[in-house]
Amino acid sequence: MSSAYNHPILELDGVGFEYFKDKKFINNLTFSVGNGEFIGLLGANGSGKSTILKLASGILRPSEGIIKLWDKQLQSYHNKDRAKLLCYLPQLLDIYVPFKVRELVMMGIYPYDILPKISVDEALELVGLKEKSETYVANLSGGERRRAFIAMTLLQGAGLLLLDEPLANLDIKYQIEILRLLRELKEKKNISIIMALHDINIALQFEKVMLIQGGRILGIGNPETVLTGELLEKAFDLKIEIKKQGSGEAYIRYGNTI
Repeated sequence: MSSAYNHPILELDGVGFEYFKDKKFINNLTFSVGNGEFIGLLGANGSGKSTILKLASGILRPSEGIIKLWDKQLQSYHNKDRAKLLCYLPQLLDIYVPFKVRELVMMGIYPYDILPKISVDEALELVGLKEKSETYVANLSGGERRRAFIAMTLLQGAGLLLLDEPLANLDIKYQIEILRLLRELKEKKNISIIMALHDINIALQFEKVMLIQGGRILGIGNPETVLTGELLEKAFDLKIEIKKQGSGEAYIRYGNTI
């Protein structure tokens, strides 16, 4: 999609969902994602982050409400057409796939009858894995593996990435690498990203966050206005304060700890 597109890319309006009959898990979910936005989806385990991403990707169907992707109802897209517009990466990736990095990335072209504009080598170059194109995925580090799957999404050409805790179980070094990569992709490719996370320190680094609890949105906007002590206590059932150092950098303080 063109960077001149000024309408919301993704819109959820009054969306509800239930895993069990008459027991709502997602309630009246309403938000939108603009072109080139990078949103941190923050909440405790079990708060509904994964379910929201699966609804936004079309994997799950809402029990009520409307979801639109580029101003068209999400469920009206054929699978291949939808895959050209959005890509969903689950938290748990199959690390034992018997493929080399290049072969995995090539799978990104499956929605297309003709090759996309970006090549496999260009996608690998963007994620810093060109020298490991012939390495088996199972032999990569955790951070490299995440980057390989992101390269596959680049070849897929989707303008919206839905990432379910891509930093989970990664060392700090790889968390920083993945965050840096995603920011670069946002700037270079004008890609919109929703990334689920549960680390408040990481959420403080986003320009926009959405805080959820019990399948409801507690707040959405910049971290300074959303990540307040009152809302964080609701979301995590714990007294949390956001403090600022003399340099202006924010950090978190739990309960009565120093």
